[in-house]
Amino acid sequence: MPENIFVKPPSAELRPDQKDTDSLPPYEVLDPILRGYIEEVRSPAEIAEAQGVPEELVRDIIRKVDLSEYKRQQAAPGLKVTTKAFGMGRRFPIAQRFRE
Repeated sequence: MPENIFVKPPSAELRPDQKDTDSLPPYEVLDPILRGYIEEVRSPAEIAEAQGVPEELVRDIIRKVDLSEYKRQQAAPGLKVTTKAFGMGRRFPIAQRFRE
């Protein structure tokens, strides 16, 4: 495989020169926030305190997850690797702008 595949910054490539870090924190910060919210069902305050990040950042990430729920419900079935994996393991209503 070409070396560029391994060194290129992560991107959804929806527009030229877009990088994931344009709208998300680095994965070292993002992954524990997602794990705390999705798999451990922790509150934003608990996640922020445990990870040592601003609660507003945690709330922003959770908002993005919740606003994208409809996309996951439309997606094709995928592998389930945890009990709270997206799909049948984590079903939240999308009507009436549901928020936890």
